Amino acid sequence: MRTSRRSRIRAASAAAVTLALGCTALAALPSTAGAAAAGGLVVQYRTSASGATADRSEPWLKVRNTGSASVPLSDVKVRYYFKGDSASAAYRFACSWAVKGCGNITGTFKSLPNPTATADRYLEIGFTSGAGSLAPGADTGDMQLRFHRADWQTLGQSDDYSFGAERNTYGDWPKVTAQLGSVTAWGEAPGGGDPTDPTDPPTDPPADGPTLFDDFDYSGHTDPRIAANGWSVRSNSGGPGVPGAVWAPENVTFSGQSGNAVMNLETSTAGTGASTVQTEILTQSTKFRNGTYAARVKFSDAPRSGPDGDHLVQTFFTINDLKAPMADDYAEYDFEYLPNGGWGEPSNILYTTSWETYRPDPWEAVNQHSEARQSYAGWHDLVVTIDDSAITYYIDGQLFGTHGAQYLPERPMSINFNQWLIDLEGQSSTTPRSYDQQVDYVLHVKDQVLSPAQVSALVAGYRAAGTAFEDTVPGA
Repeated sequence: MRTSRRSRIRAASAAAVTLALGCTALAALPSTAGAAAAGGLVVQYRTSASGATADRSEPWLKVRNTGSASVPLSDVKVRYYFKGDSASAAYRFACSWAVKGCGNITGTFKSLPNPTATADRYLEIGFTSGAGSLAPGADTGDMQLRFHRADWQTLGQSDDYSFGAERNTYGDWPKVTAQLGSVTAWGEAPGGGDPTDPTDPPTDPPADGPTLFDDFDYSGHTDPRIAANGWSVRSNSGGPGVPGAVWAPENVTFSGQSGNAVMNLETSTAGTGASTVQTEILTQSTKFRNGTYAARVKFSDAPRSGPDGDHLVQTFFTINDLKAPMADDYAEYDFEYLPNGGWGEPSNILYTTSWETYRPDPWEAVNQHSEARQSYAGWHDLVVTIDDSAITYYIDGQLFGTHGAQYLPERPMSINFNQWLIDLEGQSSTTPRSYDQQVDYVLHVKDQVLSPAQVSALVAGYRAAGTAFEDTVPGA
């Protein structure tokens, strides 16, 4: 985040495009069975974890449109049925890779109202609008999905309704159902009935680890409590952003909105480097590593004043310093929203990126990213969790992307918010304009992976108690 990002994201995007194109032929394999779905859909299934017991279940799926009309994937739900290892067992979903993009696939565990000997719950796979539609005859391509017990104990799957140990290649599988709207378009649920949609009651323990919470209830950028609470409002020069730009502490302001304190980061320009003012606030300490990070952030598609079009970046991220080119103890985990595109993108796009390392000159990067090309204007709940196996990103309670163990942090990091301009190529006008990014709160719970629902409950608890700030996270 503190270095130039144009080639960094382009490199990641190019790799993702290459991977997707390389798997297109495999994704287009024809159905192996002749029966067409009554509702125009067929689900194909295979597993890459065929043991009676396993560290994780791996239902790999494809959905094919066998009808004559295009089907929006956001209207489709796919259900994989299984029997929990115990009544209290909780599970975690992840997407390893998908032609449609893991950021466009969601996974939710739900309970069957009428359990059977082989199923008392199911994993429901959904799609965001970013997944697009299926034309007649088309399929989703590979969706390499997995789930595991929240406590990482071995799970049993030989008695699971939807599991097929022998299914090592894709084939039609009616034991996984597909819903098109409210209609079952493919397959048969256990017991012959369609499930209702109650979610599992929460089974995870409440957060009780060392925690940072800040409601950003300050009077202004000179409020002494900002530094006392461990924050630094940036004033030093340097990247990222437009050469010649300054970082202005006075452009970080605070106000009350709907009963909450809100921080505003204002970035402005009149089309030159010398007129460009950027903003950043970060923790003074690099003491944050594994656990849960969350913030409620308002992204903006349009400027507060002046003409639109600048290549703006609005962020929430964690980072440590690059000690040497390609140093393997570098770490960075980003939410980055580009309302007007940039880095070769023509319009709004949201990235989440996990960094292993990079070399600035000549450029070389090792990272993994997820993306969604759509507007994210407005308030959004951003959550990223880091444990010993993966980095998982959520937006508004929905899974956005899961990145592999290769990108886990080796050293602690700081927590940062900033808003800056990639370049001045998006808008050539010399008319002054300004953009706002707002932040409602930030939360970190050390060494605990919380669900988005647990994050919301924890924040609500702080506010109900009148707690505007707490930091019990020990120093690094």
